Amino acid sequence: MNAGLIDLPKIVDPRGNLTVAEQMKNVPFDIARVYWTYDVPGGERRGGHAHRTCEEIIVAVSGSFDVEVFDGHERQRFHLNHPYQGLYVGTGVWRTLEDFSSGAVCLVLASELFDEAEYVYDYDEFLEMAKGNSEQ
Repeated sequence: MNAGLIDLPKIVDPRGNLTVAEQMKNVPFDIARVYWTYDVPGGERRGGHAHRTCEEIIVAVSGSFDVEVFDGHERQRFHLNHPYQGLYVGTGVWRTLEDFSSGAVCLVLASELFDEAEYVYDYDEFLEMAKGNSEQ
């Protein structure tokens, strides 16, 4: 599976904790884009796609949510609720984000700039891509 949890440094301070993400140090790629989602209505899902070339780290910087990842063979579910922990999601992995708590903020560090053609939204196309990846 091309996905898994990454612990980011947590610097504890009585004035407030700090976590840092540094490209090619604790983030295994150069960061080209950062975005975040918030105010997700109850019961809604985000994601529902895979990437051809983009790698991501998904962080619950506030609140919590679940991320289900599927590489065409193995399915895993992660509960994100620590701002010092990220979920690495590599290329060719379908992801669905759901069960957002009230006030949850999802931060994503991405290895690529936005390119609509880089996304795979069609599930059948994803399954074909995953099948081709496993045959290589």
